[in-house]
Amino acid sequence: MLPSSAQPGQRRETHANQMRTRSSGTSSPDVKKPRPAGVQGFKSPPPHQLVNLPPSVPALGDIVSYGLWMRRQGYRESTIHFSVKSLMWVARRTNLLEPETVKATLASAKTSESRKRKLVEDLTRFYKFKNIPFDRPRYKKTDKIPFIPLETEVAQLVSGMSKKGSAFLQLLRETGMRCGEAWNLGWKDIDFERAAVNKSPEKNSNARQLGISNRLVAMLNNLPHKYETVFRNPGVDPIKSIEHFRRNFIKRRERLAQNLQNPRINAITFHTLRHFKATMEYKRTKDILFVQQILGHKSILSTMRYTHLVNFEGDEYVCKVARTVEEAKNLVEDGFDYVTEVDGMKLFRKRK
Repeated sequence: MLPSSAQPGQRRETHANQMRTRSSGTSSPDVKKPRPAGVQGFKSPPPHQLVNLPPSVPALGDIVSYGLWMRRQGYRESTIHFSVKSLMWVARRTNLLEPETVKATLASAKTSESRKRKLVEDLTRFYKFKNIPFDRPRYKKTDKIPFIPLETEVAQLVSGMSKKGSAFLQLLRETGMRCGEAWNLGWKDIDFERAAVNKSPEKNSNARQLGISNRLVAMLNNLPHKYETVFRNPGVDPIKSIEHFRRNFIKRRERLAQNLQNPRINAITFHTLRHFKATMEYKRTKDILFVQQILGHKSILSTMRYTHLVNFEGDEYVCKVARTVEEAKNLVEDGFDYVTEVDGMKLFRKRK
């Protein structure tokens, strides 16, 4: 005989109660709630899924509508993501729909002037979308001397990463690409015969072809050719995937800095390698227009930020001698610069 908890009559009653519950529209804890309107039809996550949006945040619907409006206006997904994220930062602290209150919150916020200036830019666009008058406050962008690591520190960081991480960092090191440009690099963008990378522009910059070393060619060739893109899975949102990749990079970087007892390693970011490339090329060539071309800047003023604040006086160098063409070729690929020729031998140097 069946236990009392499993009597057929009780089973039928339980089933009937479940059916009545479902028909009445009351969802049980195990039933998934329907996704909010606007999610369907997006090939990539919609603006309100790009960041964590708690339902308690005021003006949440306005932020979502603003993100969708940005998409219709043709803004890049990364721009939408960070603009929505900025508005969420403000909305968690004050009433986003009251500009004067927002301005007072910004004035007392413990964040940099450059950060406040960026927030004001996003707020200005949001209030324009909402047709709300906004007398934007003035915050100046503060220029600071960029951190430029030593050549040996960059080399240690590159060698301390995974195979994929090392290739990614070496690409940034040799080309000065933005991390977003490198992350979206496709196999069709690489000319393995000519050892060059053809890069489509990002952030309204110019398209450009960048030479790479045979070492980097080999590192790239050793990566799996599973997708059309070199570093990322195109089926995963690029913003989320690069953030995941960045977090793993930071963990490995911290371990490496601790093992080497060198805290300067922790100051090296993806964008630091762009600073590094710009300053190294300017030091080598003294040609600011050449550096501008490498970085893809449309304005020479943007290039000056990477170069005119850095002083390399008193730098120490590693010197090498090349006796054959092959030795000279290897030194150039390792980042050494030709200096002069003495007694038939060519002298090269590289900053430590």
